[in-house]
Amino acid sequence: MAEEFARNFAERGEVGAAFAAYHRGELVVDLYGGTADPDTGRRWDHDTIHLMFSGTKGPTSACVLLLMQRGQLSLTDPLSRYWPEFGANGKESITIAEVLSHQARLPWVDAGYAELLDHDAMAAHLAAQAPAADPRAAFMYHPVTWGWLLDELVRRVDGRTVGRFFAEEFAQPLGLEVWIGLPEELHWRAATMVAPEGVLVDGPWSDLNRPNPLWIPGAEKYWNTTEYRTAGLAAVGGYATARGMARFYASLLDQTAGVLTRETVALAQREIRRGTEPNWGSPMSYGAGFELTEQPEQSGQPEQPEQPKGFGHSGAGGSRHGAWPDREIAYSYLMNEVRVSPDPRPISLLTALSAAGLSRGTRATAR
Repeated sequence: MAEEFARNFAERGEVGAAFAAYHRGELVVDLYGGTADPDTGRRWDHDTIHLMFSGTKGPTSACVLLLMQRGQLSLTDPLSRYWPEFGANGKESITIAEVLSHQARLPWVDAGYAELLDHDAMAAHLAAQAPAADPRAAFMYHPVTWGWLLDELVRRVDGRTVGRFFAEEFAQPLGLEVWIGLPEELHWRAATMVAPEGVLVDGPWSDLNRPNPLWIPGAEKYWNTTEYRTAGLAAVGGYATARGMARFYASLLDQTAGVLTRETVALAQREIRRGTEPNWGSPMSYGAGFELTEQPEQSGQPEQPEQPKGFGHSGAGGSRHGAWPDREIAYSYLMNEVRVSPDPRPISLLTALSAAGLSRGTRATAR
């Protein structure tokens, strides 16, 4: 693992990154290196925190599943049962399961994103909006709107924001270095996100390529602001160390140390919808908020025999987070230079992890 991690820097131009893996509840890989802030030369160290974009969707999904586990909601319930205003304009029958699995037909905000960091304003826009008429939106990835919909659900059911709920129910009890909304006193530890020329592309902003306002030229300056870091966007505003995210997924595999029961975690892995994402033209498979990572494009693994299956959630630009239950492995890869798929950096690391023999009970610790 250490050799493959080093090759990412020597051969694949890695700037700064971390990779961690747990096996049977034990931290067995804890790698980090490179530059956390290219502008100042600050090194990536053991405590560097990183923006994980849609990797946030895993912890947010866990919050919804915990409410379900406590009997406070059901995945088959319409979202409007808890958020009556959401039922406007023909949305009264959209279920929580459909929202979690990107079937709500609300992949963008008709009113625009001028109030992107104002949760109340964006939730109100989505409550008033009609579902997209384009049939392709019936199973289209909701990169940012997904978070406002589910954060509002948690607020209506529990009274806490997703960020506070996750901190009090998961992060603090389990000792996780994971935050949905980074406290300002920790910003000095955050890596600076960078984007090579040509990775972030401009429109034209048609219905099929306007869901993500954070992926346009110049957006990296916005990602690194105090306002964005503290906003707590439930879809794309999570921060973590690789150790923290790997431990989060390890806790889902080990119910003696976790929060969710075995039955609830099994639900997270049960497929709700599979199909082809119309923007990317590639396979997409979802359970209750989690990507089901049989597909190489989502899991970061190449086609190969005996490919591990699992669940988790990737993040824009290359990060990967998840678990392979059959092998009792949980992992997380974070980096600060964003790239487009297929990205050889996580592919090489996850391929090496898959080949490490951990399923046979061996252990390999590398730092």
